[in-house]
Amino acid sequence: MSCTRRRFVPVLAIIAALAGGGCASKPPSVYQSESFQRESPFVTWSTREPAGACELGKRALLSQGYQIDGSDAVRVKGQKMFQPKPDQGVSLDITLVCLPSNVGAVVYANALQTRFALKAASSSTGVSVAGIGSISLPWAADKEAMVKVGEETVTDPDFYRRLFALIDALDGTSVGSADLGSSEAAR
Repeated sequence: MSCTRRRFVPVLAIIAALAGGGCASKPPSVYQSESFQRESPFVTWSTREPAGACELGKRALLSQGYQIDGSDAVRVKGQKMFQPKPDQGVSLDITLVCLPSNVGAVVYANALQTRFALKAASSSTGVSVAGIGSISLPWAADKEAMVKVGEETVTDPDFYRRLFALIDALDGTSVGSADLGSSEAAR
């Protein structure tokens, strides 16, 4: 082997090791970007007791077309389905948890957006033939199903501001609610 070739082989080995090491490195974990800040868009306070605050949250979700699941007085789950395109679906699930606080209740909200896409899946059927065994044959009809393709927590502060503003408006302190209460009292 020539002197140049002997030097070239270790250099190639080092380059290959570095390139392989770069491919093997995994992306940073999502928890590393979690900041745990004191201020949060996921929380608001109410002067009502926890059960009353969650009742307002339930009414707010119902007024926007959410299907309510469960009957826990201090925990409300609502779900609403959307179809942005014929072959796509989105589910928005909102959970409210109401806990005691020094002013009445603290309301925590969490929204989870799940995306679905229409996927085709071919199927097959098995046929058992005496003396030969079983044979798997493709089935002519393809089946389509909505398949979950992604899921994420909604972190947009404006989304939670709008939700909490609606809950506050239903508290009876807004002008619209006060007018409704006075018209009922006049009956």
